[in-house]
Amino acid sequence: MAAYSLDLRERIVEAVERQIGSKRQIAKLFGVHESFIDKLLRQKRDRGDIAPLPHGGGAQAKLSGDHLQQLPAWVAAMPDATLDELREQVKKKARVVVSLSTIWRGLQTVGVSRKKSPSKLRKPTPKPGRPSTSNSQRWSVTI
Repeated sequence: MAAYSLDLRERIVEAVERQIGSKRQIAKLFGVHESFIDKLLRQKRDRGDIAPLPHGGGAQAKLSGDHLQQLPAWVAAMPDATLDELREQVKKKARVVVSLSTIWRGLQTVGVSRKKSPSKLRKPTPKPGRPSTSNSQRWSVTI
């Protein structure tokens, strides 16, 4: 969600200072939450301005640029690897413990596409009342 404009922030603060209504009424008038008005007034009191604050950052990526550069080579060495097997390779070679979704996002970042391995025989449809005997799917990684 984008930050509220400076113009809107100024109009809200002016409305509070002129006491045109309660905070609840002002929040409803401008289409913001009451807590935003509290935050805005606190920011003005503490910092002296009401401009939007910069983004706070976020979590550091576990796979660095070096790891991402090596990822296609690891995939090429094991082209039929599952995500879990690739994760084990990253753990062993880069000494970084990551989740399956991190491996997936890393593959997307470096442009490695993934597709199912072609099955040799089509499995019959299970009959009603009988348990399915499906194996776990393996994925083929293509560069």
